[in-house]
Formats: sequence, structure tokens, C-alpha cells
Amino acid sequence: MTILAKHTVPSPLGPILLAASPGGLRGAWFNEQAHGPAASLVAQWQSQPEHPALLAAANQLNDYFLGERQSFDLPLDLTAGTPFQIAAWTTLLQIAWGNTISYSELAQRMGKPAAVRAAGTAIGRNPLSIFVPCHRVIGTNGSLTGYAGGLHRKQALLRLEQRDALP
Repeated sequence: MTILAKHTVPSPLGPILLAASPGGLRGAWFNEQAHGPAASLVAQWQSQPEHPALLAAANQLNDYFLGERQSFDLPLDLTAGTPFQIAAWTTLLQIAWGNTISYSELAQRMGKPAAVRAAGTAIGRNPLSIFVPCHRVIGTNGSLTGYAGGLHRKQALLRLEQRDALP
């Protein structure tokens, strides 16, 4: 088991627990997020607020919430997922700021058009909220379906990105 470095940072949407491995940022979870790490596991991680990946993530998140950053440029460690989950998360990284796609379109972009439900399940397990933008996936009819961090946060993130996307 890899012992991760951790640090919790404030955000306008509540505290975010960041975790880093030697490979990069491994996690970013809101408090009380569905599918987050177990408290007993987090207790084993080392608190390292000065860890370079955690500092970079905190700074970039701050810039994002201020509307000064539209993409992230730090190493992400996606290795905690299954091959299918990693494919889904990698596909999410290709959704540009201010844009949304449907779960069906995500499955098509993954080359698995029949795997809509599986793609939805995979993005629900996304360990890197905001950095891997699962909030940009919506229902085919435009509805804000599911978000492990809570629908109120998904709505706020989409509003933040739309604010800067307007002419």
C-alpha cells in the first residue's frame, strides 16, 4: 500500500482533501463526497502541506476558483483506477473549459458506445474532482445528473466556467 501525502485546502465549495503519490496528484475530494477514501485510510497518510504536488494543486485550484485558470498543468496519478476507469478519466481530461458533453458522448469518445452506464459509474469514482472534470458531463437532455461531490457543487462549477465562457 502506498502511503500518500495529504493536505486539506479551503475552497468556495467547502474543504478539499488533496492527496499525492510519487507519481503526482492522486486525489481531490470534497468533504462528505461519495466514493471518497475511507477515513481509516486517510488517517494513515502523511500530512505534508509543503509537498510540491499538493502546493501546486492548491495554487491552481485557487486560481481556478478566481476564474484565472481554465486548465491544470500538474502531473496526475490515475493509477488507482481500473483500465476502464482510467480510459474514462483520460477522456474527461479532453473536455474543454466551459463545455459539457453527455454520458452517451463520453462513451462514444471512449470507443465504447454501448458502455454508457459503465462510463457513468467510472466517472462517479473519479478521485480527482475538478482536475479531471467529471462535472462537465450532463444528461442527454441537459439535466445535471449525479455528481459525487453533490449536485449543488456541480451546478456551481458549471456556473463558474460559463461565467468566463460568455462573450
